[in-house]
Amino acid sequence: MMVRPIEILLIEDNPGDIRLTKEALKEGKVLNTLTVVQDGMEALTCLRRQGRYADAKRPDLILLDLNLPKKDGREVLAEIKLDEALKLIPVVILTTSQDEQDVLKSYGLHANCYITKPVELEQFITVVKAIEDFWLGIVVLPSGEREK
Repeated sequence: MMVRPIEILLIEDNPGDIRLTKEALKEGKVLNTLTVVQDGMEALTCLRRQGRYADAKRPDLILLDLNLPKKDGREVLAEIKLDEALKLIPVVILTTSQDEQDVLKSYGLHANCYITKPVELEQFITVVKAIEDFWLGIVVLPSGEREK
């Protein structure tokens, strides 16, 4: 039986955080494919498989930063959770914001969890590995519609 890689969509505009996330996931135990988009508009285009993303695979998990250009992560989260085709995809908020209002708003918009990015390099990698262990190793993800 062929094991299909887990599809992860990282919505992040910080090049350093993108690099660290890639490294942490590469070292991980779970076979995964990481797609990176760097602003909220591009994220929604990718998720809706429009334009150059017409052949994009549906992600099994979304890692979403809140502070994004063009359309911020709060707006992206709201649109994902209002979209019948996307709302079951787990969304992990991975952000520098420790603002209680951001935490409350994210859960109010049905984020699946909220994680504050550690500043320390080693801690950041530990956090990404913990996300991988939990979401890709323990949790049963909805299979959704594999391909449209």
